[in-house]
Amino acid sequence: MLGVGALAIALAACGAPPAKESSSSGTAAATAKSAADFGGLDKLVEAAKKEGTLNVIALPPDWANYGVMLKTFEEKYGIKIDSAQPDGSSADEIKAAQQLKGGDRAPDVFDLGLNVAVANKTMFAPYKVATWEEIPAELKDGEGLYYGDYGGFMSIGYDAGKVPAPAKVEDLLKPEYAGKVALNGDPTQAGAAYSGVVMAALGSGGSADDIAPGVEFFKKLKAAGNFLPVDPSPATIESGQTPVVIDWDYTNAAQTAKLAGKVDWKTVVPTGAQIGAYYNQAINVDAPHPAAARLWQEFLYSDEGQNIYLQGLSRPVRLEAMTKSGKADSAAAAKLPKTDGKQVFQTQEQADKAKQVLTATWAQAVG
Repeated sequence: MLGVGALAIALAACGAPPAKESSSSGTAAATAKSAADFGGLDKLVEAAKKEGTLNVIALPPDWANYGVMLKTFEEKYGIKIDSAQPDGSSADEIKAAQQLKGGDRAPDVFDLGLNVAVANKTMFAPYKVATWEEIPAELKDGEGLYYGDYGGFMSIGYDAGKVPAPAKVEDLLKPEYAGKVALNGDPTQAGAAYSGVVMAALGSGGSADDIAPGVEFFKKLKAAGNFLPVDPSPATIESGQTPVVIDWDYTNAAQTAKLAGKVDWKTVVPTGAQIGAYYNQAINVDAPHPAAARLWQEFLYSDEGQNIYLQGLSRPVRLEAMTKSGKADSAAAAKLPKTDGKQVFQTQEQADKAKQVLTATWAQAVG
């Protein structure tokens, strides 16, 4: 996600390996740090169209409106998108880039939880989009290696026809939720599941500094017979297999409209447990389509791309600036799941500490 063209040209005279076509400014696509290095956005578009393909990974169509995002980009630029492992985790993205390095199927861009992004900075190419200044400083790496794209708050989605409305995290320990509570992924690998544990910690006497109560909560949830070890998806929600899902508010809320008339799906951000986070964009330093990778970033952070995120009920990283300038989709913003009270965003130091706790205790707690 986050030169002129990356067309390989054979240097037959000296038998050298292919090189990236360079832009008018002399900067190769693979090392361009902004659209200016191409001679402007139009030149970047030209270079990306020459490449003709963009490889993305772990972007479910129902997640943050990515289905619309991918289709709009393809139609706007005439660039084919190869979308791999749509249900993959952040860790899966990095693993794929390592395994496919040097090939034309390697991911061009990443969409990562903060923990995974910070741990793999050496795999990213620095790039600053045109709207860089409107991305809050605390949500971006200063060199442009990774930066927040969209975010939200952890929530509880539930089928109101099958379970009572939960108001707080500990409600899920009640008998009414027996065998019904699913967590989106493995918290040692997936950002959504990780934040679900932090939410549980906040709702169980813990804090951003101490997530052990969150692990203990899931241990109790399993002991009570309420934890459902099924990775939830739109299909499992519609079929009734996962009547309660702990996931991002934008993912849960998107199912409400999709399942209208079939499932009475509702979303609540639990009282006293409002943990927010942003996912992060990064460009693979070994991207097989480096110009398309950079154009994808420009599109995501444009007004159009940010409003597509917003229409998917996630909170785009430029929302505050776009609201002030009148460029945000106000109708979409009005539909965002409601939050009330203290909002918590972990620092990287807190996240690092929490990750150590999870690695040491999660498998034993729920295994």
